[in-house]
Amino acid sequence: MRLTRVTLFLITLIIGLGFYRLSDYLLEDLEFQTLQATEESMIDSAQLLANYVENEQDLAKIFDGLAERQFEARIFAVLKNKVGINAYLTDHEGIVLFDSLHPENVGQDFSQWSDVFKTLKGEYGARSTRLIEDDPDSSVMYVGAPIHRQGKIVGCLSISKSQRDIFPFVHDRRQTIISALVLIGLGILSLIVAVFIWLFRPIGKLTSYARAITRGERLARPQVGQGREVNTLARALHDMRESLEGRQYAERYIQTLTHELKSPLAAIQGAAELLNEDMPQAQRDHFIHNIHSQTKRCQDLIHNLLQLSALEAQTHLKDSHSFDLVICCKKSLQEMTALAEASHVTFQSTLPDTVPFFGNEPLLKSALNHLLQNAIQFSPRQGTITFKLTLDDAEITLEVRDEGRGIETFAAERAFERFYSFRQEDSAKGNGLGLAFVKEVAELHQGSAAIAPTLPSALTSSEEKRGTRVTITLPLINSALQNS
Repeated sequence: MRLTRVTLFLITLIIGLGFYRLSDYLLEDLEFQTLQATEESMIDSAQLLANYVENEQDLAKIFDGLAERQFEARIFAVLKNKVGINAYLTDHEGIVLFDSLHPENVGQDFSQWSDVFKTLKGEYGARSTRLIEDDPDSSVMYVGAPIHRQGKIVGCLSISKSQRDIFPFVHDRRQTIISALVLIGLGILSLIVAVFIWLFRPIGKLTSYARAITRGERLARPQVGQGREVNTLARALHDMRESLEGRQYAERYIQTLTHELKSPLAAIQGAAELLNEDMPQAQRDHFIHNIHSQTKRCQDLIHNLLQLSALEAQTHLKDSHSFDLVICCKKSLQEMTALAEASHVTFQSTLPDTVPFFGNEPLLKSALNHLLQNAIQFSPRQGTITFKLTLDDAEITLEVRDEGRGIETFAAERAFERFYSFRQEDSAKGNGLGLAFVKEVAELHQGSAAIAPTLPSALTSSEEKRGTRVTITLPLINSALQNS
């Protein structure tokens, strides 16, 4: 992965440097190339006017009124509305005979200027001179053409053009090049970002998924896009996880189930052997009752274990739908009423009118049944079990509270562990799977479960009535589940 990142970084650096060099070349040479093209057209104009003078035509007539000539010519984005060419004429010694732009120069010696000096020598003469020394934009280009008489150079005709007339074209072309470079640069950058996202986002998701597996979390296989390679890797990780979890799960549960069944099976075997002995009927009935109760305990253990193992195999909540959570709570209370009456315990519930929810209704009802069954088991005779559903802007809280002795702090810390059961003096020992099931249901609904002793109120100082409070907290808007 590090090599891939370094390679991509080097490719990006090379592309960036090449792009910068290209843009620097285009922008740096733009003005120079434009001036070259202008100079080429000025040479043609100078030769044309030189030929005009050689035919003894009056040069002044050409430029008379030329400055006042009105026209409009749109050259792409640049509007031209005046003539930008001027000329001056010298004799064979470089003395100015005519100047269309500055008539006051007539009679001055221009032989020192490069365009005149080289042209009179029969060479190509040109120059660029600033009218204002500190202003580079005040430069004027000059191109000379020789005047011939009888095969001899008798003068020089120089064409001049201000570079200010050229700058609009340069500026317009510069803006066009910059815009094109920006678009190309954004395209390259978008491509690089897309490649990084395409490569590293799926890898990041798979890395997080692998770390979640290490932490023991159960998550659905992440969506990593359409790439064949990353999807193959995702499926391989998912299959590996299921294989390892299945093997560890089976080993752990076989060991635990063997341990948990050892005690009731030993009790059943012992009672069955004693039944062969000659004993009073009352004692025989006692052993038969033990066989029935221990058999029932084994059945409950296996049933709860199968229920919990099926739940733990789910990486995400299945069979979800919209339902009224209040109706679900009323069904659970109704189902557990007979057991409560047999134990001389009463229910007291506080429920709102309706609470729309999205989730798995049978699982939630089964979890509530486990909580109510535990509360009945640990409640004293004539005790009251309080069931409450409250909601605020963010979450729903389902609370079951009994009036028993209350769970000890050390037991509350481990209450949701599989097969952990805390036996009180006046209650039977459970199989330790009910609260584990409740925790799994809550977490599959993106919620949580908690248990704690209830502190006695100010009006009741009896420790025997402090009780235990178990809560399930669920998100009020379960959009994450609804979209899965």
